[in-house]
Amino acid sequence: MSNPPTEFYSEERWQNWIDRIKDEEIDPEDESSARLLLNLQDDTAIAIAKIVAAYDDGELEAEQALSEIDDVREIVLGEVDIEDEEKLILVDGVQTSLVCVFFAAEEYVAGGPAEDGSVADYLGAAADAEAEEELDAALGYAAQAGTLIVDGEELDMEVAEGLEYGLVTEWINGLDSLQSAMSDPEVVEEDE
Repeated sequence: MSNPPTEFYSEERWQNWIDRIKDEEIDPEDESSARLLLNLQDDTAIAIAKIVAAYDDGELEAEQALSEIDDVREIVLGEVDIEDEEKLILVDGVQTSLVCVFFAAEEYVAGGPAEDGSVADYLGAAADAEAEEELDAALGYAAQAGTLIVDGEELDMEVAEGLEYGLVTEWINGLDSLQSAMSDPEVVEEDE
């Protein structure tokens, strides 16, 4: 294992991404800017995938895995020191997408994969709950979908196409990163 179990993600790693975003001209319509933001998101999802994999492989006890997930959450969802309002909004979008990744990983470690539906079923229920402004329920359903993704079920991104843009579509974006990370948990190089 390339990382010791105590270092799945670090404050320094997150800050390197943030510094890079600060230093670059960011235009969400530009492919390299979009890729930088996606890499930031994917890098965090990879750390979470590695924690879950270490738990599945018996390298971490459930309590340790939950603690590691919480450590990454505190780093990634903390306040970001960026003065440029547009860049701050873009990073906030990445943070929002990742909220569901953290919850899904915790749900998976605490209770295993959801049992009563498919990824699409849970995401449909999440979208319905969001439409009713029941955001906690929406996040719960999206996290259940995430547990299935961790367990190997496929997320078909077409699910998001019919949805109105909102928190659930942001969370689906995060779950897509989680799915990629579960299938190929290789570190995203910061200089790409």
